[in-house]
Amino acid sequence: MFVSENLSINSVGHLAIGGVDTVELAKEYGTPLYVMDEQLIRKNLRRFHDSMNSYYNGKGEVHYASKAFSCMEMCRIVADEGDGLDAVSIGELYTAYKAGFPMEKVGFHGNNKTDEELRYALEYKVGHIIVDNISELHRLESIAGGMNVQPDIMFRIKPGIDAHTHDFVKTGQIDSKFGFALETGEAFEAVKEAVSCKNVHLSGLHCHIGSQIFDIAPFEEAAKVMLGFIAEIKEKLGFVVEGLNLGGGFGIKYLNEHDPAPFEVYLERVSAVVKAECERLHIDLPKIYIEPGRSIAAPAGITLYTVGARKEIPNIRTYISVDGGMADNPRYILYGSEYDAVVANKADEERSEKVTIAGKCCESGDLIGENMPLQHAESGDIIAVCATGAYNYSMSSNYNRLQKPAVVFVNEGKSRIAVKRETLDDIIRNDI
Repeated sequence: MFVSENLSINSVGHLAIGGVDTVELAKEYGTPLYVMDEQLIRKNLRRFHDSMNSYYNGKGEVHYASKAFSCMEMCRIVADEGDGLDAVSIGELYTAYKAGFPMEKVGFHGNNKTDEELRYALEYKVGHIIVDNISELHRLESIAGGMNVQPDIMFRIKPGIDAHTHDFVKTGQIDSKFGFALETGEAFEAVKEAVSCKNVHLSGLHCHIGSQIFDIAPFEEAAKVMLGFIAEIKEKLGFVVEGLNLGGGFGIKYLNEHDPAPFEVYLERVSAVVKAECERLHIDLPKIYIEPGRSIAAPAGITLYTVGARKEIPNIRTYISVDGGMADNPRYILYGSEYDAVVANKADEERSEKVTIAGKCCESGDLIGENMPLQHAESGDIIAVCATGAYNYSMSSNYNRLQKPAVVFVNEGKSRIAVKRETLDDIIRNDI
């Protein structure tokens, strides 16, 4: 009935997440409200962690992609589960650091890192820096030399794989702002230069082909390409690449008709390719990293809204307006992303109509979705939009000077605030 396993209907007909009544959550904390289920987050982390240990015989490591959903409490949970973390900005680095995250298990990404960010990464002693371009390599070599440190780095490589996903979230093809291209020889020349550097140590290679990918074949092909490059480096330069990060991008279920393969199937199939290619190419199995983000956070989260106006336009559509919108979920206006929604206080009723859920921002395109099956919704009802744990809070804004919602975690029948709702004073805090 629901797209996520942690959702259910309780004894009074309300939607529950992790066994907690969502209508009561809306009453206690207000709306809009992000709700995250700690147990499902931990379960998803463990599924990846256990699979990596199993399929790579202890030579695998999970790094949660914090861009999907980052706050101090999330960092603490990932650390508690023994996994690593990927950060893409000084803000994400600082969040992890202040949460007490073990920084040696952090990888630092970004296609245009500033000198300030690179210095922070070196001061925080991150595990490795994923270098995106040759100018970054030069700057990092200089900065590290000035600080008398030698960080581990990986090179982000474009493997030239079509991931069959939305153009805005494709990242592995040659025409991408991310990484070094293989086809042009750019990547090999960069490796040659890095090997000769005195102040950085090339510890591995990294690739990421895109997001929300259902097909396993592109992941298998990317692994073949990257291992082939590792073999070329060994043959031509005599240099052994110790680590390989195969990225993330595993698809999740946003609608009931979506049917992604279980995470374990992705990992089993890709690991079989990795082992076979290492044997064929006569190279040692490198340490394998993966970067799941959406697949850990998205299914664990929902967003709660209160219905305001109901506007019926005969023979055209019915608008159900809620007290949030593109400021707390910009994914529809960006990508046309689809969601499943439920009237939380009528969850046991039939979804009897198809509606457009509209936000309150001053934009015609400010929608949560169109032609969405929903129970009959009226003013005062609570709507839950499902699978919003990733790229909702993290992409939220103060457009129209709206306050960002609170984030609540539920666990074993109890709830707690992880991020406070912004106040009006927060909105003007930096104004002069």
